[in-house]
Amino acid sequence: MSTTTIPADAVARAETVESGVPRIPVGEWIDSGFDWVKEHLGDFFDTVSDLIETTVDGLAGLLMSPPALVLALVLALLAWLLKDWKLGLTSAVGLVVVIGMDQWDNAMETLALVLVATLVALVVAIPLGVAAARWDRVSRVVRPVMDLMQTMPAFVWLVPVVTLFSIGVSAGLVATVIFALPPGVRLTELGIRQVDAEVVEAGHAFGATPREILRGIQFPLALPTVMAGINQVIMLALSMAVIGGLVGAPGLGREVTSSISRLDIGLGFEAGLSVVILAIYLDRLTASIGAGRRGRIRLPRRRAARNVSTTEPTSPEDVVVSTG
Repeated sequence: MSTTTIPADAVARAETVESGVPRIPVGEWIDSGFDWVKEHLGDFFDTVSDLIETTVDGLAGLLMSPPALVLALVLALLAWLLKDWKLGLTSAVGLVVVIGMDQWDNAMETLALVLVATLVALVVAIPLGVAAARWDRVSRVVRPVMDLMQTMPAFVWLVPVVTLFSIGVSAGLVATVIFALPPGVRLTELGIRQVDAEVVEAGHAFGATPREILRGIQFPLALPTVMAGINQVIMLALSMAVIGGLVGAPGLGREVTSSISRLDIGLGFEAGLSVVILAIYLDRLTASIGAGRRGRIRLPRRRAARNVSTTEPTSPEDVVVSTG
């Protein structure tokens, strides 16, 4: 008995003919686009991949070089300096638990991946958010792109990045950046737009340039909102780091995917709890930096905001310096 294979496009044509709607070959267009990119920009993506792997591996090696307890103590001390002793003590206990579960090296690899991904995302997100806040046309273009990036299921981003970067840390990092980028852009734009227009007008009246106004007035006053965006970028990067384990990203994500393949419940929970501890630590730390009013390290932003709201500027230098 002979069998006949029906091409997929023929099946699709039959389905669309039956429904009365002509088929739109979006998938074929995207495949053709990626084939063109791979053919003409393959060397570029290889170079980017090597740079990403070198950076992440180097940072992970740096984090794993000191004894685990020493680095845990340093991270807890940083939490104490930025907020209070309660956060420092809680951080120390949480990080010691990670060491006790024998997940420290994996946690440091994940931390390195998240830090590099966050840095790359912010290098793109903050200037883009500032441009969107300054020019409405840029905002109208950026918003639908951010909507697409944020609402597309996270797993979908794994397919194109693996096509371009193959399986490994580079694919995991690029997918993480794409997934974590939108909150940084949105909250930077929101923070700049929420700055009191009268304060900005005062800067213009005293002859401050747009760059001085952005650096000395708008950005310092928008810092809490910008920091909220950075916090969201870090949290999304952590969540995507686990999914990135499916494409070979190192760290806790790889442990989680390994536990799924082996049905190892214990390993899965140990890796998952380590992710939660890292997430809580980074969340509280960035929130403390955004607040900037507690702890032993005080940021100048609060003083700047207070000066703007309670003093009348007498010169252009007053407008810029008092808010910087």
